[in-house]
Amino acid sequence: MALVNAVRHPLRFRTTCFSCTIRGAHEVEFLPSVRIGRRLREHNRLTPPPWPCSARLFSTFPKLEQTRQSKKDICRGAAIARAATKTAQKTETAETAKEDAGCLTEDDEAEPQDGNGASLQVEDVELPPENDSDTAAVSFTVVGATGHLATQEIFPALFALYYKGCLPKNFFIFGYARSESNDKQFRELILTNLNCRLSAGTKCPQQMDSFLKRCFYEQGYYDTCTGMAKLDKRMKQLEGERVGNRVFYLSVPPDVVVDVATCLSVTAPSRTGWTRVIVEKPFGASGDSSKAITQGLQEALSEEQIYRIDHFLGKELIDNLTVLRFANLIFEPLWCRDYIKNVQIVFTEDSGVDARGKHLNQYGIIRDIVQSHVLQVLALFAMEQPVSLSAEDIRDEKVKVLKSLRRPTLDEVALGQYKARTNKSGDILDPGYLDEPDVPANSLAPTFAAMAFYIDNARWDGVPFLVKTGQAMRNQRNEIRIQFKGVPGNLYREHLGYNTEQQANELVIRVQPDEAIYLTINNKVPGLGVKLDQSRLNLLYRQEYNNDDIPDSYERLLLDVINGDKRLFIRADELAAAWEVLDPVLREIDDRGMVPELYTYGSRGPIGAYYLAAKQGGVRWADLDDL
Repeated sequence: MALVNAVRHPLRFRTTCFSCTIRGAHEVEFLPSVRIGRRLREHNRLTPPPWPCSARLFSTFPKLEQTRQSKKDICRGAAIARAATKTAQKTETAETAKEDAGCLTEDDEAEPQDGNGASLQVEDVELPPENDSDTAAVSFTVVGATGHLATQEIFPALFALYYKGCLPKNFFIFGYARSESNDKQFRELILTNLNCRLSAGTKCPQQMDSFLKRCFYEQGYYDTCTGMAKLDKRMKQLEGERVGNRVFYLSVPPDVVVDVATCLSVTAPSRTGWTRVIVEKPFGASGDSSKAITQGLQEALSEEQIYRIDHFLGKELIDNLTVLRFANLIFEPLWCRDYIKNVQIVFTEDSGVDARGKHLNQYGIIRDIVQSHVLQVLALFAMEQPVSLSAEDIRDEKVKVLKSLRRPTLDEVALGQYKARTNKSGDILDPGYLDEPDVPANSLAPTFAAMAFYIDNARWDGVPFLVKTGQAMRNQRNEIRIQFKGVPGNLYREHLGYNTEQQANELVIRVQPDEAIYLTINNKVPGLGVKLDQSRLNLLYRQEYNNDDIPDSYERLLLDVINGDKRLFIRADELAAAWEVLDPVLREIDDRGMVPELYTYGSRGPIGAYYLAAKQGGVRWADLDDL
């Protein structure tokens, strides 16, 4: 039996003995010996799904997951018992907990109903015939389906994937939220944010109608299992006899993430296929709170099932970072301290915080942007070449970078908060942060942060990584700028000027807007005599490629979840390593009550950011040259 398990599970080589390990509610690992594992590694093959867009697969093994599901049932009883014990701690008895939560068993489950309260029949929904495809059914549930993120980002991204034919035939979308609604109202809500950016032809309205027929709504609360049980019944009806795979996107506040994950892991997991859960940032407000969330999730789910999403990692130019570096011989030898003077990562927005004022007051811009977007991009940029393109190999290298980061001090941090912009008469043109709704009048939350990071390893020793991020800035700019050192003994210094650092080469990766990669070089101006200037070798994406071919970041990431590709998702140890870097300076900022420097809405930011850059070896913010 163990040998059979070894053949079926060629990825599970961790110990030298045979054992069955229960991990979470649905993870059963059969661990063959290392010797057998090496002999059977040749069985590890990708199994692409029978629908388009399968080229995104790097580490997807759907058949193995389906085979492994039969083993999950062996330990399911133990997982349910553990979940029941945890629920019992909050109530007098396990029976009382079940009654209060409304978690239903096979014997007392309610009849499935649609969003209008009517009994749900499979024939009410347009389903592809089962003999049309042998693909499994995929149910995609958005928990918190009426919120801004779901309606503005998630559902439009799912429609774009559907329009492109990237989703399996048996694909269904469920919305789950506390708001009273029904299927019809839910579909109308989704429709208000769908668009035909991919095509303005007659096909788009037809595709919208077909897409909306696959959308269903279930009302329920986050602190009980009643709604999840009804949701489970509806999904079963649509899945029919097919293998049922399920994705849950937790677009909910951080304080209920663990409760929702625990409930769905017991009440609504797939019994025949895989279950994957997407967790949205913020991942806590400190290392301790993040650790508590991680532990709570891992009690209900396995790490393999958890997808911590950072939408910025789904940007086209970020996904292209490894290609640019490791697929082009010209760059890799230069990607080190010998040739690079500094690296600048700039994430600025030209708008205020709008409805995010309360959120930013609670977290501040360092926790909101630097801890997630910035450090993830920094790690991806600075990592060593991974052994392969598999998710685990890439994330192993990112963790090494994060663990090598030196903890910044207060001298390496500059904070700012934007104030109102007025005209000469004193009339307010744009409100300041303290004028925004739900923001306390005495808030010290920074809306701008500039920081200097250093990586203590052989490749990057002494190279400053300067970070600048802020709201209400002069320009929207998301880019990575690599400034190279000047040419030693430059023959053309009389023509370039003796400050050769200002005439150094620069590689710019502009993530948005107007995606581009360009390299500045010193070039002779055509004509008699010798006159030099700086010119750009420019790859402008909207000129080189069709803009419609550039997917939205959520499109890429949601498809990766369906395909099981975790390259662009954050692993638990990555998250912990990032908090270890920032926790000390964040505590010091909070303990001292550090007051951010004021800067005017629409300006270049606080003056302190420029002093900070100058102290790192005379660095000048290069994005100012493009203003």
